[in-house]
Amino acid sequence: MLPTPASGSFDAGVHRFAVRVYFEDTDLTGVVYHANYLRYMERARSDMLLLVGIDQAGQLAAGEGYWTVADIAIAYKRPARMGEDLIVESRVTRVRAAATVMSQAIVRGTETLTEAVVTAAWLDRHGRPQRQLAAWATAFEALRRQASSEI
Repeated sequence: MLPTPASGSFDAGVHRFAVRVYFEDTDLTGVVYHANYLRYMERARSDMLLLVGIDQAGQLAAGEGYWTVADIAIAYKRPARMGEDLIVESRVTRVRAAATVMSQAIVRGTETLTEAVVTAAWLDRHGRPQRQLAAWATAFEALRRQASSEI
């Protein structure tokens, strides 16, 4: 049997996605280059959508639309270094008609390295905002409620 990529998992509405820092992720000093934190978060969001049942590639190929980052605010608190194992934690914080807002954190053990608030908007094939499917909004709202009850 061939191995498959890990998609992370949900725990009480929080999606956790493991990342290992490789040489290619770092700058000359062995510290993760700032843009790579965004890549880690994007991978986590994409796999979170898969676990919720959203096939981004299928939706795009069918001309149904696509998710895009409409807004992001990020705070870098501590550096990650080559060889470290990190977790990207993603929580749905708000569900709107055509967008979902998530908070994401990259952690090393109990230490938060980076935090972000990301608004992902659902666009039609022409790039205009459109309502996300009701099933998606329902799934995101359930995750939001589960995650907020854990805080």
